[in-house]
Amino acid sequence: MSLKQKEMYQFGGFSLDPAERSIWRDGAPLPLTPKVFDTLVCLVRNRGRLLTKDELLKQIWPDSFVEEVNLAVNISTLRKTFGENPHDGRFIETVPGRGYRFVAEVQQISAENAWGDGDNSQAGNRSSWQPVSRASGGGVREAGTLPQTASALVLGVEPAHELEPNSSKANGAGSLVMATTHAQEWRGLKRAIPIVLALLAVTLAAEYIQFALNRKNDPRVNTSIAVLPFADLSPGKDQEYFSDGLTEEMINDLAKIPDVRVVARSSAFQFKGKNEDLRAVGRKLGVATILEGSVRREGDRLRIRVGLTRTDDGFQLWSETFDRKVDDIFEVQNEIALAVGSALQVKLLDLDRGTPSARSRGTNSEAYQAYLRAQYFFGRGADKDNQDKALTFADQAIQLDPKYAPAWALRSSVLTSLVMEAFLEEKEGLHQAREAADKAVTLDPDLAAGYVQRGWIQVFNDWNWQGAEVSLKRAAQLEPGSSAVLKYQSYLYQILGQMDEAIELQKKAIALDPLRARSYSFLGYQLYCAGRYEDAEAAAQKALQVNPQLSQAHSDLGLILLAKGQPQEAIKQMEQESSDDWKLWGEALAYHSLGRARDSDAALKKLISIREKDWAFQIAQVYAYRGETDKSFEWLSRAYDQHDGGMTAMKLDSLLKNLHHDPRYAELLRKMHLSI
Repeated sequence: MSLKQKEMYQFGGFSLDPAERSIWRDGAPLPLTPKVFDTLVCLVRNRGRLLTKDELLKQIWPDSFVEEVNLAVNISTLRKTFGENPHDGRFIETVPGRGYRFVAEVQQISAENAWGDGDNSQAGNRSSWQPVSRASGGGVREAGTLPQTASALVLGVEPAHELEPNSSKANGAGSLVMATTHAQEWRGLKRAIPIVLALLAVTLAAEYIQFALNRKNDPRVNTSIAVLPFADLSPGKDQEYFSDGLTEEMINDLAKIPDVRVVARSSAFQFKGKNEDLRAVGRKLGVATILEGSVRREGDRLRIRVGLTRTDDGFQLWSETFDRKVDDIFEVQNEIALAVGSALQVKLLDLDRGTPSARSRGTNSEAYQAYLRAQYFFGRGADKDNQDKALTFADQAIQLDPKYAPAWALRSSVLTSLVMEAFLEEKEGLHQAREAADKAVTLDPDLAAGYVQRGWIQVFNDWNWQGAEVSLKRAAQLEPGSSAVLKYQSYLYQILGQMDEAIELQKKAIALDPLRARSYSFLGYQLYCAGRYEDAEAAAQKALQVNPQLSQAHSDLGLILLAKGQPQEAIKQMEQESSDDWKLWGEALAYHSLGRARDSDAALKKLISIREKDWAFQIAQVYAYRGETDKSFEWLSRAYDQHDGGMTAMKLDSLLKNLHHDPRYAELLRKMHLSI
């Protein structure tokens, strides 16, 4: 029969077992990653003593070189576990520039295993708990009692026998106990330990307090991140929907953090499948950090690897691998998004701010996977095949869980896309889209996507400017870093004629989505409407630089050149336009400016023959520019009756300036709830 000593500690409501690598709070097990657990053990064993950063790094990573950020990550995670912020210091005290000290009162417990291997004759015997003497020098003091069901709670088994404490009672924090049990039994229990308990508590966090205080008002700090598309490393290469979905969900969740610039999906996904140097990617996107990763599925197991890299020198700040069951992908995504969000909150933001919460994704695994598939096809392209598949999977997700708000919001997005691409009848399509958006908001009042869709419909279909402003303001509160919200807000202010606000919001949207060519075109048009022609031309040229094949880009540039009094240059741009419709529209304008009336008439006649039913506003623009007022109002009346989206430009479009003196112009603005 052999005796085995086992150290344990208690502090506050926590119990720590270094041997079993377990920690409980009020009897409930808590998940900690291995290095975070090692950090805690090191601090607790040295309670009351200042441990320098170098000392901690050497003890926790004895055979590796790591940056101090990893230590700060662990300290931050522990503080969140204890429910304290960096300024409380109830458990961990930070000594700026030096290190950390564990300051909570600690009691030590020692468990004595009195029965040796193979001796089961005394299984029913009771064990007594004996207090040990107070440790000299500080910190760890003598014992009380340990709850008898603690091991059962952690290991998920029934205790083989009860522990009956002696007459001494616990006096508050940890206790040192002597407990007897079979060595063989302990080995079995060890095998039962749920090793893979929430491997990702909050592992990314970096908590440089002094650094954060010094840089709080420093405008040079680049608080930005890009989440690159996760690679699908599955043997069957059939998990792309999940890897893309994981990436997009993380982008959406990180966009909720105030003052952190998160690159939008359309720019980040341009690097999909490319093995480009992350420093070069960082320069193109203008970000300080990049999060990348991979997904591998084999059978019913998923392995997800993520890593955070600094873009100025390519140094990897952090990486982690997560092994889970396929059925747990819903929870994995929640954990990773919350962890990364919390990490950025600490590393890149001021430390006194609240922790961002990952979006509630309360649904079943089947519904969630259908949602991810819908999202995957929606992001693949605007063609009818992809959009129809996206709608099918969104509807499938809703059938599997009618209360899943993100699926309703996505359904609304797909329906509006089908309408915009003329694949779905406008009236019925937008009616369904509005119902889906309202359903999403009702089911989850904290889901930004629902308000974004509601705001879009209020702008483009309802012409309800006040309602749209309320919806988009709420969306901005929920996701302040969303490029979609900024773009819609910019467009709304453009419609209302508030061009300074519209331009600034569009610039912010571009900063979040720097490789989206269409955003530069929008900015160019807004600058054109504001009379800032040089800036407008530069923005239009940038759009072509980002995407030389961008539809409407050359006609936009030609329009700006017309305003600058350069019709010869304008017609060159119009003739390069890739869209036949916009080319005809631009030629009708430019030929008129050049005095080539017959050519202008021919281009306009052909345009009318092709787009009479859905381009009433653009046709009215040409007539107005040519000074044919009555014909312009005739087509504007059609556009109003057809609810033409172009009517939202009534207040600011320079091509209509010849109409401003006419009372019919003021009447149209009034009918659209726009001021003169």
